[in-house]
Amino acid sequence: MPEDVVRRLEAEGLRAAYDARPPYQRNDWLGWFSEAKRPQTRARRIDGMIGDLRAGHGYMGMPWNPPEARKARQ
Repeated sequence: MPEDVVRRLEAEGLRAAYDARPPYQRNDWLGWFSEAKRPQTRARRIDGMIGDLRAGHGYMGMPWNPPEARKARQ
């Protein structure tokens, strides 16, 4: 994972939330950042990920149900 993303996640207290997401979502976010041509675009996309994680969402605002929540409903 790019060091700037690691630093941002840790500064925001969201590293555990990021790590809890399924690998395909983590990979999608990283791919989305790496495709940005301008630093401003990359920063905006990272901000979007931070917002999604704070809100408890998955990649691009998709709903995300942690395994614990799924077990509790069963």
